[in-house]
Amino acid sequence: MTPPDAPFGVLFAVRSAAALHRLLDLLPVFDGDSRVRCRFTLVPGSAFDVDALAAVASSGARCLSWPEALACRHDLILTASPKGELAALRGPKVLLPHGAGFNKALSEEGSPHLPSGLDPAFLLTADERPIADLHALAHPDQVARLIEQCPQAGSTALVAGDPTLDRILASPDRREAFRAALGTGPRRLVVLSSTWGPESLLARHPDLPALLATRLPYDAYQLALVVHPNEYSRTGSFDLARRLRPALDAGLVLAGPYEEWAALLVAGDAVVTDHGSTALYAAALDRPVVAVCDGGAELVPGSPMARLLAAAPRLDPSGDDAAAVLAAQPAAAGTRRFAEAAFALPGEALTTLGPELYKLLGLVPPPRAAHPRPLAVPPAAPRTPAAFAVQATRSDRADRADGVVIDVDRLPPWTDLPYHHLAAEYGRAGIRETQSAALLYHRTTGAPPPDAARHHEYRTAADWTAEALADHPGCRTAAVILSPTRCLVRRRNGEPLTLRIDPHRTTGRVRYTDPAAALSAAHTFLGGQHPPTTPLTCRINGTPYRLHLTPATSADLQHLL
Repeated sequence: MTPPDAPFGVLFAVRSAAALHRLLDLLPVFDGDSRVRCRFTLVPGSAFDVDALAAVASSGARCLSWPEALACRHDLILTASPKGELAALRGPKVLLPHGAGFNKALSEEGSPHLPSGLDPAFLLTADERPIADLHALAHPDQVARLIEQCPQAGSTALVAGDPTLDRILASPDRREAFRAALGTGPRRLVVLSSTWGPESLLARHPDLPALLATRLPYDAYQLALVVHPNEYSRTGSFDLARRLRPALDAGLVLAGPYEEWAALLVAGDAVVTDHGSTALYAAALDRPVVAVCDGGAELVPGSPMARLLAAAPRLDPSGDDAAAVLAAQPAAAGTRRFAEAAFALPGEALTTLGPELYKLLGLVPPPRAAHPRPLAVPPAAPRTPAAFAVQATRSDRADRADGVVIDVDRLPPWTDLPYHHLAAEYGRAGIRETQSAALLYHRTTGAPPPDAARHHEYRTAADWTAEALADHPGCRTAAVILSPTRCLVRRRNGEPLTLRIDPHRTTGRVRYTDPAAALSAAHTFLGGQHPPTTPLTCRINGTPYRLHLTPATSADLQHLL
């Protein structure tokens, strides 16, 4: 065993955040091995290197400057991009998969119409030798294409599978945890996927996330967006969020550039995509894939991605047909066959690559086999939007125990579709929405217990609803959400009422709706001619929730805010 003060050095040579993330998925190969020391360096020359350096620094990993990396020999060099001055680094080199095969070619770099992973301009040194001692690929077809385009590099090729795919395949049992963290509930999670460059979804249709928010009701669909790390680096997270602000305010989930995107695929129900690799990872889970861009000249003809997009249903960029197109997609979409043309050896990448890497190091592999790390649970979900344009449709069924049934669909307040009323959350919505809202509601978990060392002033729920109606002339109903199943409701010129919301029970599931959606049904109902004792059902995304309106209890009236 090599002493701890003389470890074998493994250098991770990184050009971009996307390449870094691929390398990080390989780390479990070296877990627990004190003989190995991992260092990172930034290969100069990429326009997308800023976020890579920041990501390495934030991880706590030790970095070598490029001159320091050039000054010494390394026992093993790992990279996920053949570009840059890799030949100047001394030591055996391993080139790992970057993306889901060879689906995209950029005309402004290297050989025209050739992906960088097949391009002799990047794969060979000046004297025509392979730049990598081992070229790991995900599928035998990729090896065949490599041999066809660059025979010299073909001699170093190994079919090893895809470590990133293996993390996704190791995580399906976390689907419910992912959806709980995202606040998805019974909604369909639709993941928009945008690669980088002029043919990407965001470049071709920058308004699509916001447009879909106006066409897909909030309580039926949750929207998420996966953006390529290169676009994060090019635009910056600040400006990206600024550009997406309308969609984010409407509830869009914006995935972080590392592993969150993959968790969204596991949690998701459908993917709307351009020609980026994310769609093939979704296909490996047999998720429905809907195309909104065709990749233009960047898409490599005959590639797995080209075949997937050719078979995928199309979404009109206006978003007008979004609900119909997505509703037509089955849960098991039959897309896995396209992923099988891009990925071989599912679940075996680390066990295939590990022995090869240790052979290059000249070490005996550890006795414990490496396994992919399941994906981490995403951070907390975005907050519910602060205001909604509410479509409320009432059907009176005197012959049914349901009584009055009100269907509620909630859309962003800036939708161009007709709606029944505007609902706004007090304290979070802007003053324009607050002053225009017919329904104004306050979310509360109750006042904290008094601290004897401080002054305190609280309002009761009864006081707040009365003041809200007095201060906002356009408001017709004011309400306080007391719990997930209970609200205090006051109609203008009416007595305060307690609203109870029954959860919907089905086999093996109990569903709770957002109380604010039920308040929109109660607001619509109270604006009619029915007495409060009339049976009332609120239907949200087809799911019925029984509502009960009764004279307000003393406890609800005195609830402290």
